[in-house]
Order: sequence, then structure tokens, then C-alpha cells
Amino acid sequence: MSSLNEITNWLHDRLPALLAEHKVPGAAIAVSAQGRVIDLAAGVLSKATGVEATPDSLFQIGSITKVWTATLIMQLAQEGRLDLDAPVRATLPGFQLADESAAAAVTTRQLLSHTAGFEGDIFTDTGRGDDCVEKYVATLGETAQLFAPGEMFSYNNAGYCVLGRVVEVLRGKPFDDCVREHLFTPLGLTHAANGAHEAILFRAAVGHLQADPDSDPQPAPVWALARSNAPAGAMLAMRPRDLLAFAQMHLAAGKAADGTTVLEAESVQAMQQPQVQLPKLGLMGTSWGLGWEIYDWPGARVLGHDGGTIGQSAFLRVVPEHGVSIALCTNGGNPIAVYTELFEHLLRELAGVQMPALPKPPAQPATVDVSRYLGTYASEVGELTVLQESDGTLWLQEVPKGLLAEIGRQPERKELVHFEGDTFLPVQPYYGIHMPQVFVGDDGSGRALYIHSGRATRRVTHLEA
Repeated sequence: MSSLNEITNWLHDRLPALLAEHKVPGAAIAVSAQGRVIDLAAGVLSKATGVEATPDSLFQIGSITKVWTATLIMQLAQEGRLDLDAPVRATLPGFQLADESAAAAVTTRQLLSHTAGFEGDIFTDTGRGDDCVEKYVATLGETAQLFAPGEMFSYNNAGYCVLGRVVEVLRGKPFDDCVREHLFTPLGLTHAANGAHEAILFRAAVGHLQADPDSDPQPAPVWALARSNAPAGAMLAMRPRDLLAFAQMHLAAGKAADGTTVLEAESVQAMQQPQVQLPKLGLMGTSWGLGWEIYDWPGARVLGHDGGTIGQSAFLRVVPEHGVSIALCTNGGNPIAVYTELFEHLLRELAGVQMPALPKPPAQPATVDVSRYLGTYASEVGELTVLQESDGTLWLQEVPKGLLAEIGRQPERKELVHFEGDTFLPVQPYYGIHMPQVFVGDDGSGRALYIHSGRATRRVTHLEA
């Protein structure tokens, strides 16, 4: 295995080259291994200002925040103030969904593991006040139920906002204050922020957007998503080294670097236990724990989470068996290509882990009967139509709705080919990724009930003959 000095030298050479190759304006990375932490950065924080990225620069960590929210929940559980398997209504009596039976049954454990079953991509802006999470949860009364609680996995941002509200109610203070008091402070973090009003005290990255993968990234018109989604990942920003201080706490049986107990060892272990298996979704893990995404990769089990906000992307991977953690933060371009090359090398050299190759369409795709997949599937953020032309070509038409339409996502049409089982891949990659489309379930007449790409998007039966 490589020494950390060899890794440092390799990163100094490779990181700037990768950013230039993949149009990523700026990035910062931190690696913890062999009892040391190294960090470095390259590029700029904003193409508008030209301010250089440094290892101490703050980047948004996006949905990696969910592991922080889960940690706050586990602190409450170990204090005896919360039963993970009790209905959420035990803490939030007014919790409402469109399906009353589901709203009464959903548990905290199901929210933590993305198995609560209700529509998850809801980004309602309820203002910037300390009551924004409370107001947001109050808007969920008409949110549709995709499947019965506990039945399967479907990534759920809204569910983590509900968890954030549980934290607020039991702690008696706003979510941001809970993060600072129960995580930032005991972890000794010095370069972390709960939003733009704190991030401005540091060198902070600005996200960059592209009209298409071939165009040059330009600074995004806004810095963050709505504060109402803070517990799901809308606001939290930090330098990679501080993100690793959090990750290393999870590797050290819940203790901070100075020995402070942030989380009990039993809670740390509970978070790492698989709660639900995932379809084969390429970039995503094989199962989900309580907050953590779990990757069963050759060499060792890896924990992690990714995050994406408006033009910023972050990647965290942790190898408990070897005490290794890696955090990469970026601000535009094609960050997945940068992540793939860096983490494949680092995990192999530092932990003996082989990161699997992402799926690619077979050279000679099998011809299969696609009748059970055809039709329209819809969610809060998009409408997906699967259709077949007379020559047998299968197409997926995507029409963005909601937030995706608001941020400029354009309708797309992708040719799909068979990969394996009920999984199909787009022929053309998007930022280098052939994102699997997995057809799941049965609508009672032999047709697939969902198209799954991390979120389960349900068939719209009333639109079909």
C-alpha cells in the first residue's frame, strides 16, 4: 500500500489535471489514514471572482448532511428521548401525509433508511426564519404515498426534513443550533457553517452550472437551496478536513479527536447495519443503514454518502476496517469523473478496496419483451415516459417538473438498452454515467409499478388506456 506522503505527491499532480480535464472550477480534498490527515485544493472558488480554492475553503456538502441529521437522531435515541421504532407521531402529533394510515404508521427508523414510502423530492421554500423546518413539515399533508412504509427503498429528502423537525422538538431549539451545539462544538470544528450567513466569514465556494455537459460552467445565480431543507442537505458547508473530523468520530466508536464522546459506540454500530437492500443502481450502494449508505465492495465494506446542491457536489467514503476516510468537495463541471478516478486510486492504495466499475451498455444488448415497462411514471420533479418505436428501439422521455424545471433542467429523450434482469441503461452517458433504470414491482396486470433510479417513480395509471 502507498504511504500518505506518496498519496500527497500523487494528488498534487493529479487533482489540478483532473479539474482541467473535466471542467471543474475548483475542488478540495482531505484524506485521513495511517494516523494522519492530509488536505489540498486546486482551482478557483468562483470563476466570477477568481479567488483560489484552498484546503480551508468551505464547500457545501449537500446530502452528506443526512448522516449528520441521523447522528443527531441517534444521540436522542441513546438518551432515551426517542424510540426509533415508534411512530413519528409520538414526537410530532400533527404529522400528516395524504395517506392517513401511512402517516400514522411511519417510524423514525423508516425515515432514517429511506423506506417511509412517501414522495421525497419536495423542496418547498418556507422562508429563512428559524421556523422554516416546522413550516415545511406542515406542508406535507397532501404528499402522495408511493408504497407502504417499510416496503422498499426510495431516496427521500422530505423524510430527512421531518427528522430535522423531530430534533428541533426534542431539543427545543432550531436545527442549526442543534447542529452547532451537538456536533460542531464537541467535534472541535473551526471551518463549518450552517448557511451563507456563517459561510461568508470564510473563503466559500460558489456552485457553477452548465447548459449542457459540453458548455463551460458559469457561476450559479443563487448560493443555496431553500433553508427549509437544511436537515436534508440544503445549507451545511465546511472544509473537507472538518468533514473528516465527523467521519473519523464514526470510526473511533463515537469519540472526537480530543476524546469527547459525541455518540455512544452502540449507536455508531447501529448506524452501520444494513436496514434495506437497494436495486443495482451504479453509483449508489448495495444497502442503506441509519443515515449511512453502505457499499459492499471487494476488499472491505465501505460507508459513505454523496451530496449535490446548486452546482456543488461532495463525496465521502469511509472504510471502518482500515480507519480510512476521504472527502472530496467540488463546485461544478463533471465532478463524478474526478471522484471516480481519485477514489478508485485512493481506496485501492490506502485500504486495498477495489471500487467496482460503473455499468456500461453491452456491445450486443439482448432483445427482450419490453411490454411490461412501457407507460408513464411521474413524481413531484418529473414525468417519465417509456415508449417503443416500430423498429424496436426503446426510449425514455423525461420532462422536468418542480425544482428541476425551475433550475433550468431541460426535457430529454434517451435510448435505453437491456442490461440485466429488469435493468436498462441509457445508450448515451450523462457526465460519463450510464444511470441504471430499474423496473420494480407489479401494478396487478403484469406491468412494472415503478421505475427506480434511486427514487421510485410510480406508474401513472390514470393517464393510460
